[in-house]
Amino acid sequence: MIRTRLILFIVWSIILAGSLVSVQGAELQQITLLLDWFPNADHVPIYTAKEKGIFAKHGLEIELVPPTDPADPIKLVAAGKFPLAVSYQPSVTIARAAGLPIKSIGVLVDHPLNTISFLEKSEIEVPSDLRGKKIGYTVAPLDVILFETIAQKAGLVKDDYELISIGFNISPSLLSGSVDAVIGAFWNYEINELLLEGVDANYFPLEEHGVPDYYELVFITNDKYLLENREIIREFVLAIKEAIKMTKEHPYEALTSYFTANPDVRKDLDLLAFAATLPMFAKSQQQSKEKWEEFTSFGLQNKLIEKKIKATDLFDNVLVGGGN
Repeated sequence: MIRTRLILFIVWSIILAGSLVSVQGAELQQITLLLDWFPNADHVPIYTAKEKGIFAKHGLEIELVPPTDPADPIKLVAAGKFPLAVSYQPSVTIARAAGLPIKSIGVLVDHPLNTISFLEKSEIEVPSDLRGKKIGYTVAPLDVILFETIAQKAGLVKDDYELISIGFNISPSLLSGSVDAVIGAFWNYEINELLLEGVDANYFPLEEHGVPDYYELVFITNDKYLLENREIIREFVLAIKEAIKMTKEHPYEALTSYFTANPDVRKDLDLLAFAATLPMFAKSQQQSKEKWEEFTSFGLQNKLIEKKIKATDLFDNVLVGGGN
């Protein structure tokens, strides 16, 4: 598989990579960033920004907090409980259409990582094979709605499958047989986790089954915080931009920063996941209006959202003049 060969090549590049510099701090603005998930390789640029002093260089002291439930971040930011969080473009679209006052202000991962994943021994080959199966999901309502959309396109109705909330327990749920497939499993992470367990798995990439390209991971804030703290948000996005650049240019040092901050993570898994994710980290912090419009149109057409919403209400390019 081309993707597997690319991952192995990048793993060796990371192992052989070079060195990095540190930065000095000053009086810092303290902010909490709520992660989308427990710390993992998708977050390497964030931890690089923290450990290498990039946030401090931009006047920020960022506390990184994993969520108790993967569905929490967008709700907590909308309610003003946290100023910033990592979320997903589809979640932002669904939440904003439902009236929650949140916007994307930056990008972490440019393209979908989400999949419908299953063990190879399940003999699932096409989405219609999910008829009669138990389907685990991680983030509601996002994963539920996306699965139902793909299932409908495959000719399935809701009575053809059972949806089960599994939270963070993706691989254990598949390995135990408590579910037959999972939506919310990332091809860069859970597929590699299962591989390390000696279990062959396969997956349906969402973007190959009717879902348009979208930003997998974005940074969000609420309207009030953005209005009152635009310069702080701007410095945060500048720091993320710099950290992603550093991560791509010095992957070994970036991954080391992540491991230093998270000594208990499974390093063999995160190495593979990081290698897979490295080409997917954001190339620009100028979000594409067309990309947001395409997903919004898809969402309206497939009843992910119930009303039309302007793409420019969903994101703010804070590094470009006055934004949108």
